[in-house]
Amino acid sequence: MTLNYCHLLVVSLFLAGLKANDSMQLPWHSTPEWQPTEFRRFEAGLDTSMGTARIITDAGKTYIKAMGNRQGPHLLAVELIATRLAHWFKLSVLDHAVIEIDSSVDEIPFLRGGFAESGPAFVTRAIQGHPWGGSAEELRLVVNPQEISRLVVFDSWVRNCDRYPPDLTERKPNYDNVLLEELAGDDADRLRLIAMDHTHCFGCARDLDARCSHIDRVKDDRVYGLFPGFVPWMQRSDVEAAVADLSMLDRNWVESVVNDVPEKWDVPAEAKHALADLICWRAKFVNEYLVDAVAKVCWPDQQADTK
Repeated sequence: MTLNYCHLLVVSLFLAGLKANDSMQLPWHSTPEWQPTEFRRFEAGLDTSMGTARIITDAGKTYIKAMGNRQGPHLLAVELIATRLAHWFKLSVLDHAVIEIDSSVDEIPFLRGGFAESGPAFVTRAIQGHPWGGSAEELRLVVNPQEISRLVVFDSWVRNCDRYPPDLTERKPNYDNVLLEELAGDDADRLRLIAMDHTHCFGCARDLDARCSHIDRVKDDRVYGLFPGFVPWMQRSDVEAAVADLSMLDRNWVESVVNDVPEKWDVPAEAKHALADLICWRAKFVNEYLVDAVAKVCWPDQQADTK
């Protein structure tokens, strides 16, 4: 379809803005309470496609996803953007930051071979916790059960295929991407659900390009992230509230988040514009289909009563 003049003007202005505004200044931090600035030492590599490693920074124990990983730099951009979206969406996320790595002095080996390259790296604060085992019973201990429904809405919005994919013939569920933080003090013996690891959002580990906003991705009406163990905890009011929050999404803010991606992660301007389109257009589309789609699985009797 031929783009009309108005759309071409919008694209041109967006791309001009990308050129006029630098990417984020490093180090960048999501919160003033946790501000790592430099690598201190390597502790252990993890067996992940992104070559995640546990390191020590000047702010303590940290997990790092660095340049030079097997999946490429675009998934670092996806991780950063999706994590910031999750935080905006009122999900509990790990404190996160972007710091510079200098491979001439910062030696970080990947478990599957190779070393981290120089450049911006995505890091998260290490916390005391464990992956969810998959049972609904374990979720009785969480202090934020309303975020279970919200997480399903989020994963459907950003098309996250790496928690509970909509088609189990294509991918297996990944229970490791549901982290349960082990709390202390007055909440000892309780858990907090944490949304983590978002490298497979938007395009399921594909590089970002101008096809991000293809109609098939915008109009994908499947449900993502709905583990069987989540079903007993899904509340229609929580789903409806989460979907309603998407109507508050501000296009200018989305563009600023996408624009903030470090230049060295090599995401083309056209891809950034398409990704901003996908994020905003899907926010509107989710409002049209998701409550009913979730209801068919979680509350089929209610569905029957309303017909």
